[in-house]
Amino acid sequence: MNILIVSQYFWPENFRINDLTQDWVRRGHNVTVLTGIPNYPAGQVFEAYQKNPERFVTYEGARVVRVPMLPRGTGAARLFLNYMSFVVGACLWGPWKLRGVVIDLIFVFEPSPVTVGLPAVLLGWIKQAPVVFWALDLWPETLAAMGVVRSPRVLGWVGRMVRFIYDRCTLVLGQSNGFLESIAKYCSDKRKIRYFPSWAEDVYSEANAIPAPEVAVREDAFNVVFAGNIGEAQDMPAVLDAAERLKNHEGIRWLIVGDGRKSDWVRDEVMRRGLADKFLLLGRFPVERMPSFYAHADALLVSLKKDPVFSMTIPGKVQSYLMAGIPLIGMLDGEGSAVIRNANAGLTCSAGDAAGLAAAVQTMAALSREERRQLGANGRAFAQREFGRKLLMDRLDGLLQEAVTDGEKKKKGR
Repeated sequence: MNILIVSQYFWPENFRINDLTQDWVRRGHNVTVLTGIPNYPAGQVFEAYQKNPERFVTYEGARVVRVPMLPRGTGAARLFLNYMSFVVGACLWGPWKLRGVVIDLIFVFEPSPVTVGLPAVLLGWIKQAPVVFWALDLWPETLAAMGVVRSPRVLGWVGRMVRFIYDRCTLVLGQSNGFLESIAKYCSDKRKIRYFPSWAEDVYSEANAIPAPEVAVREDAFNVVFAGNIGEAQDMPAVLDAAERLKNHEGIRWLIVGDGRKSDWVRDEVMRRGLADKFLLLGRFPVERMPSFYAHADALLVSLKKDPVFSMTIPGKVQSYLMAGIPLIGMLDGEGSAVIRNANAGLTCSAGDAAGLAAAVQTMAALSREERRQLGANGRAFAQREFGRKLLMDRLDGLLQEAVTDGEKKKKGR
């Protein structure tokens, strides 16, 4: 099958679409990726790309087509321009750069923004190819939840744009069951909606990883590791409130591996609150390095803000954490919390509940090593059963074939 992936983010940026691309190439598909200039999350174009863009025109056997795009920079206005510039670049340059390329199916990867669907829909019309949209974020709900847009009128405009995109897709995939109801609000044909979650990345199942040398070993420490994006959605103020409540518990240490738009704020708050000896702010590392940081973890932390839209979300790190075989501590509501409980893989408290998070950390620290080992083993078994990569890749292949078959039927019916 000739697959075109449309994604604002792609390698060397670290997103699951990279894994998906590799898998499709290995399965014999001919894959082309239409994407932008790598600049996530720091907002500046990657130095390696600037020095030699030609190094980034192929990836694991897939052709990578990049269009002009303004880097994210800092601030909401710049982020908006970043989103819009990809749409413009992909709509103007995409059809030209892809002229003569045979496309059987277009796959949209949407962690945010939903606007990535606009060039995909245009190319679907030009190439007469079905479009499959994988929704990993909900618009306009997320814009309202993050306080980015407060105007009901603007949110209404965004909602109409979402409907325009969904109605022109052959299938719309939601990353959690909770997403399906929201997607249905903006999808005229409910029959095209499917559940498709993120998979647990195989790299996290690595056993006996060598502990990262960046972390000093302390025999008396109970290490709570937070990995990934540090943004508004992760509710870092509540995490820091919990850490402040545990300030006098000598053994508890917080390891933050990642960065994002709230990184500087977290660093400043750690100093202001006198928590410098409790936190290690380690920065961002390639996904291949993550098992070495997890090797230091006694528990892995996942957090989301308190909001209905986030309660419908299963953060991608949950699957990765489960596969790592280390107990989880979750400060979140809804589907993400339910996964941890159903897997019997750790402890949870309500989103935004700093006191509950502090109590969960204390409870986890009080467990024996064997009790924690069992929680981790429960999580890994659940991840393999529910979020195994091969299982989900096989399911996705079936969905793609369904979309292609549906597209062929529509062509014949014209």
